[in-house]
Order: sequence, then structure tokens, then C-alpha cells
Amino acid sequence: MDIAREGAREARRRRRFAIAGAGAVVVVALVVFALRLDPAVPAVDRDAVFVDTVRRGEMVLGVRGPGTLAPVEVRRIAASGPGRVVRVHALPGVRVQPDTVILTLENREAAQALESAELELAAAEAALDDRRVRLRRQVLTQRSRLATVQAEARQAALDAEADRQIHAEGIIGRIALEDSESAAADLEERAGREARRLALAEAVAAAEMEAEAARVERLRAAARLRREDVARLEVRAGIAGVVQEIAVEAGQQVAAGEDLARVAEPARLKAELRIAEVQAKDIEVGQPARVDTRAGVVLGEVARVDPQVTDGAVTVDVRLDGPLPRGARSDLSVDGLVEIARLEDALHVGRPAFGSEGDTVDLFRVLPGEDHAVRTPVLLGRASVNLVQVLEGLAEGDAVVLSDASAWEGRDRIRLR
Repeated sequence: MDIAREGAREARRRRRFAIAGAGAVVVVALVVFALRLDPAVPAVDRDAVFVDTVRRGEMVLGVRGPGTLAPVEVRRIAASGPGRVVRVHALPGVRVQPDTVILTLENREAAQALESAELELAAAEAALDDRRVRLRRQVLTQRSRLATVQAEARQAALDAEADRQIHAEGIIGRIALEDSESAAADLEERAGREARRLALAEAVAAAEMEAEAARVERLRAAARLRREDVARLEVRAGIAGVVQEIAVEAGQQVAAGEDLARVAEPARLKAELRIAEVQAKDIEVGQPARVDTRAGVVLGEVARVDPQVTDGAVTVDVRLDGPLPRGARSDLSVDGLVEIARLEDALHVGRPAFGSEGDTVDLFRVLPGEDHAVRTPVLLGRASVNLVQVLEGLAEGDAVVLSDASAWEGRDRIRLR
């Protein structure tokens, strides 16, 4: 038979409580230990980040921007007056000379105006010739009259001199001498009047001829303008180059000032770079530049900086000094680098993912001989396209991680695998 054991139930209860308490103590101890442990150092593949070395030496400051090649000289040809396109002589791509006719326009009003101007000019020129002949006849008549009077005056003077001599000999009386001298004086005075009339006739003739000639010249200028209007209906290239665009077609009516064509010289190209407005503040005319055409790099210098900002960018024209590679043509996409300045003996490193001039950024510096990198505050100086000056925080030869460190926010150390 079973014998009841006194106190066994109580003993088992106490043993269970002891085991539970010991387990709770172990759990609490493990939690406290885990909380006191440092967070695990994040590991990253060395090939997944960009590591650069701090260097000391010359640092070139520059800004980069995309752009296109464009002709240096572009001539946009506009209609000088209204007209209708009769014929298109040169299509885009055709090489032309300055006097090559590209388009022919028709304007009946201009042709009629030229005809009227030429008829009016011809009539005025005929009137000028007739006026010249009549005035010349009047002047010649007055000269002939003057010559006759002068001859009579000379003869009267000779007669008076002879009468004085024979009067002295007593051959003629005093009255006859006075009549002879009076006649000579009258003819001399008359000759003076005729000379003044001749001078006045010549002055009047010159004035009238000048006025008539001015009228003819005015009409000649008007006819010349009308002739030029008609001549401009033959639209010429104006420069040697290649036709870039024909904006009209045969039969189209055009208005004065409307674009007809565009001609450019493809051998003379420039680069039009678009530089972000925040980077364009230091660009000046004359700074050296390099333009990458994908087929070669061409050296040049800044020729113009647009004073206006368009879509957040400033247009910078670069004059190309070197020969262009084969295949370079207008509207070809290029990349340009404008050199702003050169810093001698500057401590610099590759440009990090974040930070600009004057900022203090946290970079991870690789410990020498180890596979760990520690967070280091670095004061940045002047920045270029892919380089930045180091003012504080790093020394020459230090290796730093330049990749985005936002994934390691709050961590002071990482491990490079």
C-alpha cells in the first residue's frame, strides 16, 4: 500500500519557484549585458565606396557645363519689304558665296515705284539740261553786250585823248573837247553797269543751276533707293558659308522683316556652354577653357558671358583656338570646363558627395594599416568640378571615403571589407 509522504508537495513548489527566479535573474543579466555592449560596427565593401587620398600641390579651380557648338558668324536674312516668293535657288546644306542668290521675290508695287522714280528723274535731268542751256545763253548775251560797251568806251577814251591834243593846238574849241570827254565818261560808266549786270547774271545762273541740280540729285537718290528695293528682291547670301535654313517656300507671301533664310560659316565654330548660375559667378572673359567634343578636346577661352540667367543657367561663349576634330559641326553636343583660378601648394582631395565652400562636413578617414574608418569633421575651402580644398581636419596622405555617408548616420566608425 502507498504511504503518504508529508512535505513533498511543498518541497516541489519551492523548487519550481527557485528555478523560475534563477531563470529571471539570468534573463535580466543577459539584457543588462546586451545593453552595455557597443553597437556592431557596420561593414561595407571597399569596392562599393569611393576612397580618395589627400594631396598637396597645384589645384585648378574650374566649372563644368554642357553645351553645343554654334557658328561664330550667322547671318539671318529678312525680307526688306513685302513680296511673294517666286523661286528658291539654294536649299539647306548648299555652300554659297556672298553674291549667291538664294531666293527670288516678286513685288509689283516696288517695280512700279522704280519705274515712276526713273521717269521723274529723266524728266528732271532733261529740265536741268534745258535750264543750263538757257542760262548759259543769257550769260553769253550779257558778256557780248559788255564787250561791245567796253569797246565803245575804249574808242571814246581814245577820241577824247585826241581831242585834248588838238585842243591844245587850238584846232577845236573847248566845247567840242568837253563833249568828247563826256561821251567817254558815259561809256565808261555804262561799261561798269554792264559788268555788274554780267556778274549778277552769272550769280543768278549758278544759284538756279545749284537748286535744279539739288532737285535732280534728290530724285536720283529716290530712284537709287527704289532700284535697291527691287534689287533686294533677289535675296543674296551676304557671306560665304552654308545655307542652314530656308524658312519660306515658293508661292508664299512674306511681310517686311520676316525671316527668309539663315546662312553660317560651318568652319568657324564656337562653344555655347550652359553653366549653372551658382557656379557662373566667377567666370570672366579671357579665362581659359577646354571643350570636349567626344572626338577630341579643343582649347579656347571665354569670349562672352551672358548677363541674363535662363532656366537656372548662364550661357558662356567659348572661342575655340585649336583645330576642330573631324565630324565637328553646328549643334553638336559638347562638355566644357572653364578654368577659374589656380591655387599653388593647396591641400585638396576629391569632392565629396555633399558640402560646398566654407562648410564643415563629416568624412570617414581610413585608419592607416587598418580596415576601419572613423568619422572626422573636415572644413572645406574653395571647390572645383571634382576637387575641393581642405582647410582643416585632414593631412596629406590621409585616405577618406567620399561617398554618401547618410547610411551610417550616428556611427563613428565603419569597417571596409
